[in-house]
This record gives sequence, structure tokens and C-alpha cells, in this order.
Amino acid sequence: MSAAATQSQGVWALAWKRLKADRVGMVCLAIVSAFALLVVLAAADLVAKDWQKEIGVPNAPPHLVGPQPAEAVGVIAVPKGPNVDISDIDPLAPKYKEWDEAALKYKTEEAPRAETLILGGDRLGRDILQKVIKGAEVSIVVGLLAALVATTIGTLLGAISGFFGGKVGDLLEWVYNVFTAIPSILLIFAFAVIFGRGILSVVMILGLTGWTGVYRLVRAEFMKHRQREYVRSAEAIGASVPSRIFKHILPNVSHVSLVQLSLLVVGFIKSEVILSYLGLGVSVDQVSWGTMLSEAQSELILGYWWQLAAVTFSMAVFVTAFALFTDALRDALDPKLRGLE
Repeated sequence: MSAAATQSQGVWALAWKRLKADRVGMVCLAIVSAFALLVVLAAADLVAKDWQKEIGVPNAPPHLVGPQPAEAVGVIAVPKGPNVDISDIDPLAPKYKEWDEAALKYKTEEAPRAETLILGGDRLGRDILQKVIKGAEVSIVVGLLAALVATTIGTLLGAISGFFGGKVGDLLEWVYNVFTAIPSILLIFAFAVIFGRGILSVVMILGLTGWTGVYRLVRAEFMKHRQREYVRSAEAIGASVPSRIFKHILPNVSHVSLVQLSLLVVGFIKSEVILSYLGLGVSVDQVSWGTMLSEAQSELILGYWWQLAAVTFSMAVFVTAFALFTDALRDALDPKLRGLE
């Protein structure tokens, strides 16, 4: 009974069972889920909604570093001169005292800025912790969505080309060769002219230029599996073409797509950095890990390393956890490993 019950489980149920047994995979799943939760909360303006507010002094250091000297933040004591009456040579002299009092009142009413922040501040005094969270929303969404678009396009076209072959395969091979013959940077510029700037534009640019690697691998797997006995058996019992493609072959080659997905997420997050640096990425009123790295270059020269450290650490944790999680998921879906159970 137990053996029959195990055999009756689907591919995804068995994959989840194997994944739960992988401790590293589950820890990485928890980390990726935590980042996903932060992205959702940031998108709903429940966290990091005040990332644009200048709540600290310029380049405020982290709490562990401590406050900077007054000279480092531009606080210079200006000595006052003697009280001399110059109203006879300057007609605006009577207004100077009034303006000084108004300026002093404004300064006292302005909220005092923090000398230190949790992870430090940028050159305008904005909280780096809030910027990292808000930047994660943009970079992770761009990386994941663009990778999903590219993986979906590559998997779908690769499945069709590898399963049918013939003229359909030749046509898709021609499209593949056209995309791979053009340098990727030229394709990115061409699509950037069409779509413009913004998050959705970056997703479409990266998705439409990054599917070729997935297509090549999936096509080869489908060409190998379409002649296997289990596919022939499904055809003999009357399974339709979509059923053979998506229910029989695709689950057995999905580990290839998952590996490519993880690689594309990492690569597309880096590509977003480059596009934002070139002015083809997110809008100027948005923040991403790419724009933060671009800002950190000039700050690092002056010795302000905390923004670079914060965004680099965040990217490293997410990218590593996501890559290890997809590796664990690939192992859980690999039919060769499933056969060992």
C-alpha cells in the first residue's frame, strides 16, 4: 500500500518531498521568502516609504562607526563681526536683522538631523537601510520578471522546435540565429529606443534579449526525450500533443529551465546595474541596487564606504540564496535522482 501511494504522487509532490529533506535548500527558501516579503511590503508602502526623506546629516555614518567631526559635515563656526551701523551706505541694512531672525526661527523649527543611522546615510542624508529595501523592490522585481519572461520564451520556443522539428524547427532556428548574430548590447539599445525607460521597459528589454540560451538547451532536451518510450506510450494511448509536451516531457526537463532561471536572475540584476548607469534603466525618481552602486562610486573616493557595503551585502545574500535554492529545486526535479528513491 505504501509503495502504491508513493507511486501515485505527482512530480511536484515528490519534488517538494525531496526539497524538504534538503536543509540548505530550505534555509535558502526562507531567505528568498524573506526578501520577497520585503518586496511586497515595500510595494505596498508599508516599509521604506520615506526613503527619499533627508533624515540624517550628509554621509551620516552607521551607528557602529559613530558620528563624524563637525568639520566633516560642513558645520563651520562663523565669527560675528562688530555691530557697525552701515545703513547710510547700504539701504538694505535695516532688513538684515529681520532676515537673520527669520532664518534662525526656520532653523529651530526644522527637525534636527541624525548624526548616525543604522546603516549610514548617503550624500543627501537619506537612510541607506530604507534605500536598500526600496532598491530591492526594483532590482529583484526586474531580475525575477525579466528572467521569467526570458525563461518562458526560451522554454516555449525550445519545446516547439525540439518536439516538432522540420520546417517549424528550421524557422525557430533562423530566429535564434538572428538574435545570437546581433551583439547583445546593440539589441538592448534597439529595444531601449522602443520601450523607453522604466521598470516594465527594463523587464521587456532583458527578457527579449536573454532567451536564447534557454532555447538552445531546452530544444536539445526535447529532441532527446521525444523518442523516449514514455512519450511513445503516451502517444499510443491517445495523449494530445500539448499533453505530451507540457505534462510528460516538460516536467522531466524542467530542471534545465530552473538552472537557467537562476543564472538569468543573477545576470539580469547585474544588467539592471549597467542599464541604470547608462541612463537606460529605472526612472530618475526611483532607486534600485544599480543606482545605489552608481552613487557609491563617488562616495567611496571620499571614504564613505557604507552605502557600497550595504547594497553589496544585500545583493550577495539574495543572489547566493536564490542560486542555492534553485540548485536544490533542480535536484528535487531531476528524474535521475528521483529514480534513486
